Amino acid sequence: MSDELTAILSEIRYDIQNIHDDANICLDTHFNDRAKAIDLIDFHIIDRIDALLPGATDAELEKLKQCAEKAKYRLEETDRRLFKALREQIRSGNYAEGTFKKMICNYCGGDFSPPNKVGYDTLDLFINGLLFHRHPPQATVEREQEMVFYQQTPARIILELAERARLMPGDIFFDIGSGLGLVPILVNLLSGAKTTGVECEPAYCDYATTCASKLNLANVAFINTQAQIGDYTGGTVFFMYTPFGGAMMQQMLEVLKKESLKRTIRIFTYGPCSPIIARQSWLRCINGPAEDAYILYEFKSRDGNTPTIAPISGTI
Repeated sequence: MSDELTAILSEIRYDIQNIHDDANICLDTHFNDRAKAIDLIDFHIIDRIDALLPGATDAELEKLKQCAEKAKYRLEETDRRLFKALREQIRSGNYAEGTFKKMICNYCGGDFSPPNKVGYDTLDLFINGLLFHRHPPQATVEREQEMVFYQQTPARIILELAERARLMPGDIFFDIGSGLGLVPILVNLLSGAKTTGVECEPAYCDYATTCASKLNLANVAFINTQAQIGDYTGGTVFFMYTPFGGAMMQQMLEVLKKESLKRTIRIFTYGPCSPIIARQSWLRCINGPAEDAYILYEFKSRDGNTPTIAPISGTI
């Protein structure tokens, strides 16, 4: 065995032992540490062992791999027990408005603004493990040309959305192109507001409905339909993570414009659709020029867009 290979194996043993000796890593509140350790095991230990197999004795490497997999299982089992207990708390209604975010902070910390604003982080791992009951299904219908491939909204963006929207009891929230249902479920848990997801893929819609049902969330619903023909009666706050573009987006905006003639509405956007929304004369952006695809933008229908009701003349 070469000196270089010996050094690598020694480093791998050291990393595994460090994880094993960490007395705090299996405490419930150390979720971030466990996530980092699992990532280390997957990509710095197991992947390296697999790459080394042609150059060392199988027995030695297999023993190291088994130790790494055992350490990973122990960490994942801690998370499984934690998520099971927390889901039971959600089902029992123990997280009223405001307390759900405190719970997230308890396990993931309170800083949800990573140095790199692009992509996902351990907060997404926590939220996915908590709210999704099994692996997501495959799509069953072919996307139309202008539809965008499903991509999950980063959890930190949903937390920002819920905080900035400040949903009141009378608000009705719609997520247009809701995918697996994360946004309506999480917004409901954070605010207590009635939320609805509109999704054209039946497998995604069924999955989201099941997730909400297993959490006993009565005020979360999902509608399986094309967004442009959805029923948005009473909707006051809308969210779009660029579900489509082109003519489909223009049709959706016409639908929302008609809703704004009945009442003031707000639209939150994320992704490449924001500049398109910003060009709508009937909307004004609350927080900037809406040029960055990785910033959550808030739009409000202009006051002059909602018609006033003429007084009734005559006497009763």
